[in-house]
Amino acid sequence: MTIPSKYDASKVEDKWYNYWMKNNYFHSTPDDREPYTIVIPPPNVTGVLHMGHMLNNTIQDVLIRRARLLGKNACWVPGTDHASIATEAKVVAKLKEQGIKKSDLTREEFLQHAFDWKEEYGGIILDQLKKLGASCDWERTAFTMDPEMSESVIKVFVDLYNKGHIYRGYRMVNWDPEAKTTLSDEEVIHEERQGNLYYINYKIANSKEVLTIATTRPETIFGDTAICINPTDERFSHLKGQKAIVPLCNRVIPIIEDEYVDVEFGTGCLKVTPAHDENDKNLGDKHQLEIIDIFNDDATLNSFGLHYEGKDRFKVRKEIAKELDDKGYLIKTEVHLNKVGTSERTKAVIEPRLSDQWFLKMGELAKPAIEAVLGENADVNLYPKKFENTYRHWMENVRDWNISRQLWWGQQIPAFYYGDGKEDFVVAENIDIALELAKEKTNNNQLTTENLTQDEDALDTWFSSWLWPMSVFDGIRNPDNEEITYYYPTNDLVTGPDILFFWVARMIVAGYEYKDQKPFNNVYLTGLVRDKQRRKMSKSLGNSPDALKLIEDYGADGVRVGLLLSSAAGNDLMFDEDLCQQGKGFANKIWNAFRLIKGWEIDTNLPQPQTAKLGLEWYESKFQKALAEIEDHFSKYRLSDALMVIYKLINDDFSSWLLEIVKPAYQKPIDKVTFDAVINVLENNLKVLHPFMPFITEEIWQYISDRKASEALIIAEYPTITSYNLQLLKDFDFSTEVISGIRTIRKDKNIAFKDAVELFVIDNDDNSDIFYDIIKKLTNTSSIQKVSEKVEGASFRVMSNEYFVPISIENIDVEAEVKKLEAELKRAQGFLVGISKKLSNERFVANAPEQVLALERKKEADTLAKIATIKSSLSSLR
Repeated sequence: MTIPSKYDASKVEDKWYNYWMKNNYFHSTPDDREPYTIVIPPPNVTGVLHMGHMLNNTIQDVLIRRARLLGKNACWVPGTDHASIATEAKVVAKLKEQGIKKSDLTREEFLQHAFDWKEEYGGIILDQLKKLGASCDWERTAFTMDPEMSESVIKVFVDLYNKGHIYRGYRMVNWDPEAKTTLSDEEVIHEERQGNLYYINYKIANSKEVLTIATTRPETIFGDTAICINPTDERFSHLKGQKAIVPLCNRVIPIIEDEYVDVEFGTGCLKVTPAHDENDKNLGDKHQLEIIDIFNDDATLNSFGLHYEGKDRFKVRKEIAKELDDKGYLIKTEVHLNKVGTSERTKAVIEPRLSDQWFLKMGELAKPAIEAVLGENADVNLYPKKFENTYRHWMENVRDWNISRQLWWGQQIPAFYYGDGKEDFVVAENIDIALELAKEKTNNNQLTTENLTQDEDALDTWFSSWLWPMSVFDGIRNPDNEEITYYYPTNDLVTGPDILFFWVARMIVAGYEYKDQKPFNNVYLTGLVRDKQRRKMSKSLGNSPDALKLIEDYGADGVRVGLLLSSAAGNDLMFDEDLCQQGKGFANKIWNAFRLIKGWEIDTNLPQPQTAKLGLEWYESKFQKALAEIEDHFSKYRLSDALMVIYKLINDDFSSWLLEIVKPAYQKPIDKVTFDAVINVLENNLKVLHPFMPFITEEIWQYISDRKASEALIIAEYPTITSYNLQLLKDFDFSTEVISGIRTIRKDKNIAFKDAVELFVIDNDDNSDIFYDIIKKLTNTSSIQKVSEKVEGASFRVMSNEYFVPISIENIDVEAEVKKLEAELKRAQGFLVGISKKLSNERFVANAPEQVLALERKKEADTLAKIATIKSSLSSLR
């Protein structure tokens, strides 16, 4: 089999991925082995591969491939999330391009368009993950709106409703006017933005007096139903029980008192708009105020906005400020910084809005999940531990979860209305069961399904994905089936800290509610991928590289190494494309080392040299020590540290040391014992490296010998950790410093490697001479002798030992040495000129501190001595 001179990832990666797929190595079914299970954090069905996905899925693939090598039944379940808001927005946009409005379609017609879109675009990201080498069990690919998944979601909703955990309530919610749906608190990002504080005069009814109110949102005055003052504020005590007139709309509203008002903020008075602020809503409930909603669902003003009806809220803000100013109501405007809530998905500014929504009570449900992570006998481990504080804060302050969305793409809420009232509904898994419940509730057997109307809203996407570790194994519909019993709880979850509450915490809640068990053992929280300037990668900044282009340029193995070499658990990754180049270079180094080995001619009659035997013994100890370190790093989820240990082992210890030790002389054969041992070493190296660099390792593995499908590297047996000789490692490390010292002298003195040198040592450390033969081979040293006194020649120290190499003119490349010394002489003479000028400057000598003058004079003396030495050396060579 001819081995190509260069490693070409583009010709290798598809070949081996197809081979792995063809032989079904990724597929898992329950058996008598220990299971190792990972469920993929399902990327949005709208998504394409970006750097965050690359990092997250590389880590998962490393873990799953290693588990496979360790003999475990490795199962990595892939899938996608239907991503209600993002996907519906894309489908609506596509329909708009075709001249179709969502409002012109029935729900069924729209969902057909959505599923068509999903079929066309939904698998893109999963196909891209294959390019990265992700060894998922593709036969298990799940989608959160698959029929069986949706059935599980509906079943859970009904169960939680029947247990009293789900209720319908008229509450202040976060409204996304672009997506036209409510959002949970966790889907709102609060950003500090610069705006204005508007000071507006309100007339007091039946008086010439005015009251000045400060507001950041003058457009909401159309929804004002009271002005509130603090009862302890003496400035306004005379206004108790009075009424005020809202500017422009001239509505008369009461002046109420409440200690909620901050007397220090603004003017100390508060306009109360119960329909558009949660705190105002609380005041409104307490004081029984009228509620006036001034916005349409797209955040344009409705008829309460008078002549501003139909205009966008931000446009109205500018126009109403001008009108208030023109009519004498606006006193002044100040620049003001405040927190603005924005939609995580659409980036639109959130509008607080009163709405009938479905909520899940989280208080009692959260308790087992808190105990699971933070209790004395915690079952779920977060890596790194610092995120436990974040988890604690969220879970101990958890609020009821708003689980309804005003969307069609998603599981439709299984509530069926049979009358006109808000409470005239039943909750059931399907309409037939709902009909029976409605008949029973109304005592009316004349009801038919025609009398029932299902709630229009869909469930929050997270209400589907919080069941993911169970629903992918059908653990909700069939709670005792073979697969859920075997694979659950899963082992590791790899995800980002940004969804620690969105998804991770909720999965733990669901796990204890429906399996009375944790959903996973460990949660590895990766950092965010940032650029070298520490900026978060984004399309808008143009700093996010094309993931597939990186794979094309550096190979998947190179990109995987580039990502992981700089990625520590929980810390942000400063991505630098040069790291991918380093990964590609590492692949080439491994390939060239392999080609070197396979290029050796084998002589079965040759005995094994002692140097090779000793070198192999040393490397076995080095490998075992590295294996123990790798295991420790994996146990702590320090994958970048594990990779660095492997990188140094192969790049330095194997390629730069062992191969040099065992390499036969030029055009000479190698003995079979050594060759077979080196191949065994190489195979073990490939096994520990395979999880990180699956493609090149499989390629070399298959070149080493003609393998059967059952002998592929992907399912090989991982090396076993055994003891190692620590003294042997220390002695070798000492010897490498000696070798480096001799090589430095050879380089400095231009002594060609073909010319042997002698080495003398004053051995103050009483070091072992076990590696003397290896030192001789790697430095072409004819002899190593211990002496008690210094020997004439070049010298160096290693710890307290002193080494001497006698220099013979016969060994030196005289022409090269003369050229080097002449260059050194020129530099020294130039340096001396500068010092001499400084010391001949009377002003400098008169004003410089004594220690500075002493230093300059020492430099002068040292340089003169150096010049004399160089001239003497040159004289001896000429």
